[in-house]
Amino acid sequence: MGGLGLIFILLMFGLGGALVARVKGNSVVLWFLISFLVPFAGLAAAILARAEIEEPRRQCERCGRLLPVSATVCAKCGIDLEFPETILPSVRDERAATRS
Repeated sequence: MGGLGLIFILLMFGLGGALVARVKGNSVVLWFLISFLVPFAGLAAAILARAEIEEPRRQCERCGRLLPVSATVCAKCGIDLEFPETILPSVRDERAATRS
């Protein structure tokens, strides 16, 4: 019974991390795995992690995909990215501007 109880607790931590990530717009699978494998620290990190919608963005020079400004490689076309000359506002900032 002890092994099943441990698996249940790990699953609950994993689900907690996934739910926090979903609310913040971050990767649900990644935060589930982190919170499952490192229960207390993983869930705390998910809670303290910066939300994806708060991250300033940039546009890829080759394919035009919008990426976080901290990205160094485009996930779509694979080009190495230099620091951008223009930084686009975050999704949260854009939403706030359209409400005004």
